[in-house]
Amino acid sequence: MRKLAGFEYNAAYCASKFGLEGFMESLHQDVAPYGIKTTIVEPGFFRTKFLEPESTFLAEPSIDDYAERNAQYQAFWKEKNGKQEGDPIKLAKALITIVNQEEPPSPWIAGADAIAGAVQKVADLQNQINAYRDLSISLSYEEA
Repeated sequence: MRKLAGFEYNAAYCASKFGLEGFMESLHQDVAPYGIKTTIVEPGFFRTKFLEPESTFLAEPSIDDYAERNAQYQAFWKEKNGKQEGDPIKLAKALITIVNQEEPPSPWIAGADAIAGAVQKVADLQNQINAYRDLSISLSYEEA
């Protein structure tokens, strides 16, 4: 889901995901004429060891202004660990299904929480489009 939305304290992580996914969207078009199919998986939270303390590296806070938000952020991840909504075994089985499809999706949003986030992001984008449509459309050259 990271391509669709950035998250506080995850700028570098999200930037790398956005970049990789943009690369894959372009690569998909480059290789499709040769019968090569690609799928970008945009997962939600799956119950893996990703949030385990030994798998997580957090920078030491050095700016007091961030102390409260930093504490909230770390508490959120600690609380989420072991309670992620997604089942990684079901994800693995679903990936096998996707790989065996004649026309696999690209991207594929995996997990109920990822779907909910994507639905919200699409709604937010549609609201922005609606709010600024006239201004945006007005930017074309006016031919005489």
